[in-house]
Amino acid sequence: MCGIVGYIGEKDAYPILMKGLKRLEYRGYDSAGVALLHDGELNLYKCKGKVSDLENHVANQSTHGNIGIGHTRWATHGPPNDVNAHPHLSGDGKLAMIHNGIIENYAPLKEELTKRGHVFKSDTDTEVLTHLIEDIRNNANVNLFEAVRIALNEVVGAYAIVVMDKNNPEQLIVAKKSSPLVIGIGSEGDFFVASDATPIIEYTKNVVYLEDEEVAMINRNADLKIVTIQNQEKTPYIQELEMQLEALEKGGYDYFMLKEIYEQPRSVRDCFRGRMNLTKGMVRMSGIDTHEEKWMNAKRIIIVACGTSWHAGLVAEYLFEDLARIPVEVEYASEFRYRNPIINDDDIVIAISQSGETADTLAAIKLAKEKGAHIFGVCNVVGSTISRETDSGSYTHAGPEIGVASTKAFTAQVTVLTLMALAVAEKKGTIKQERLHRLIAEINSIPDKIELALKSNDIVETIAEIYKDASNALYLGRGYSFPVALEGALKLKEISYIHAEGYPAAEMKHGPIALIDEEMPVFVIATHGHSYEKVVSNIEEVKARKGKIIAIVTAGDTHVKKIADHVIEIPKSDDVLVPLLSVIPLQLLSYHIAVMRGCNVDQPRNLAKSVTVE
Repeated sequence: MCGIVGYIGEKDAYPILMKGLKRLEYRGYDSAGVALLHDGELNLYKCKGKVSDLENHVANQSTHGNIGIGHTRWATHGPPNDVNAHPHLSGDGKLAMIHNGIIENYAPLKEELTKRGHVFKSDTDTEVLTHLIEDIRNNANVNLFEAVRIALNEVVGAYAIVVMDKNNPEQLIVAKKSSPLVIGIGSEGDFFVASDATPIIEYTKNVVYLEDEEVAMINRNADLKIVTIQNQEKTPYIQELEMQLEALEKGGYDYFMLKEIYEQPRSVRDCFRGRMNLTKGMVRMSGIDTHEEKWMNAKRIIIVACGTSWHAGLVAEYLFEDLARIPVEVEYASEFRYRNPIINDDDIVIAISQSGETADTLAAIKLAKEKGAHIFGVCNVVGSTISRETDSGSYTHAGPEIGVASTKAFTAQVTVLTLMALAVAEKKGTIKQERLHRLIAEINSIPDKIELALKSNDIVETIAEIYKDASNALYLGRGYSFPVALEGALKLKEISYIHAEGYPAAEMKHGPIALIDEEMPVFVIATHGHSYEKVVSNIEEVKARKGKIIAIVTAGDTHVKKIADHVIEIPKSDDVLVPLLSVIPLQLLSYHIAVMRGCNVDQPRNLAKSVTVE
């Protein structure tokens, strides 16, 4: 949530800022703004709404300047309006700042600054921090870099900030804590700043990821200087981006979400490439191999995640208990640290996050580390905070996911988690070699089977047309398919705004069955497996109450086809791997219903891709 972009160099800043803000729209926001410095004038443009609204607002106005900052805001303190939009100015109008995060002690700071004569125009915590920096600079008689450093020692909370000084067109000051920030180093003495690499990749692949509590001074045509807020100098660590610009474009698809659904054969293949040996029947995960003793002695696995990643974690619970015979607990990261959990030094905590920046998951990691647990990260973004904060981990290699509703992130996470469970099971000797070889061969065939599952698109679109006006929906599954039912319901809620709930199929009788009538669509994952007959019985119970059954079945099924109103076939696979296939038609269903309802598929209301505040 919130997006930051900044530029300093010889190029025209405005087009770079606007293109960058558009690349960051996937993060979720409700207002936008830019500040440009030109010939000693600090020009501010901001408004409620989308980046396109900002473009219209700025049209026919001067946008000159070689230094500027831009922001998309997701409201926390104060409603989304023109006044609360970023950037914010200091009281004297000399400083402009953009901020992602929350300053938790903004209220007492604001009260103290008000006593000193500061007057605030907005409801935001960001304006308070801007005034605090101004106050310190003026009263302590220090430069802006030092004023920012001192100010950040007085705040409690999370921040990624960029500060621009009207009287110094040669400099930007940036800092971060618990919110992502990356600095791009151009080839012409210019610098780029952004919340993530998507606005930068077009201009440079050389980046520096700031660590928590670091402040950077960016001088045009000069070296980058970084210190901690405790004033310890750090040497910038320059990394090369692996991301390709083409991955950030729609590539002929109407929406990023649809593109990302269809990218799943490739993204799943990229997940297991180099990690499986088909000939030898081996799985190798370097993060596990390097810490083998920890995994062999683990008494328990705790999985912490949010949203779709939590659903992937639920699949992993079945995987690790079934294959590796290690007890697993799956926790909402947002609740984990607030309930005083019992964590031991022989526990392994798996933290799952697409962005690698999820604030609640990072907080859970911090608590688990304090308790001595081994932390293993599963994330998609190279260089993200979670990848740096964990003891070991695995990247999913899914490539950029722009659509707010995760699709390929889920299947990529489940793929990596499956490989992890197999690697641990092999080391522990809890899986027979015959089954291991068979599952590895099955995983290798999954991309082709996803291709086949995607061919159900026309059937799914027809079903979507029938149920696009439903007010409620129920999703049912058993065993490995229960988390997929939850994920299917979440997708429908997220992008079509239809109320939907996922349940274990047997649990339907303990309450939800009261909701079923002739208007209720019930989506059931009824693939062949050890629970097949039980799921068929649950379908019969729904039909007896005139509910509408849409069943995901194994190709060639005849039994369910006789009793369901609609069936969608997926290729046959082992129970362990069914989630990678059964989720595909549910993703397509949500997409088509949302499009038919006129919803913004890639940017659903009120949602953010990267939730960087708790």
